[in-house]
Amino acid sequence: MTEHAMNNQDNLDELDRAILNQIQSHFPIAARPYQKVGEQVGLSEAEVLCRVGRLMEEGIIRRIGANFNSRQLGYTSTLVAAQVPPEKMDLFVSVVNDYPGVTHNYLRRHTYNIWFTLIAESTARLEEIIQEIADKTGVAAILSLPARRIFKIQVDFSL
Repeated sequence: MTEHAMNNQDNLDELDRAILNQIQSHFPIAARPYQKVGEQVGLSEAEVLCRVGRLMEEGIIRRIGANFNSRQLGYTSTLVAAQVPPEKMDLFVSVVNDYPGVTHNYLRRHTYNIWFTLIAESTARLEEIIQEIADKTGVAAILSLPARRIFKIQVDFSL
């Protein structure tokens, strides 16, 4: 959660908290999911949509989307760390974010200052993408750090 979002957390009322608790891990698979959420928390679909929109604008909600087990779907993934000079930062981030298999991309205080996760249909394709990124950006110091063991921890924040 960003510092801005943490400061805005005090502005949440009980209905905002109920919506957030409901959609974290129990988002309804339905034609009208916000209507279902509304039924759970005692609001109309329009009221839920309005509140979710406001929470997104305020940075409380950063993203709403599904999480899939990419390995069970036949994909492979890796954590990538890159040593990006400040003058290439914007270009590097833009190139990386153009790849649909990038799920997270973060600036870190480290020699390897950009870290992102990458998912592709094969290890060979992961390597190709990393090489493409290096070629397009001129950044050569890129490490692929595939997981040796997978730990999936579901985190729900009780609001």
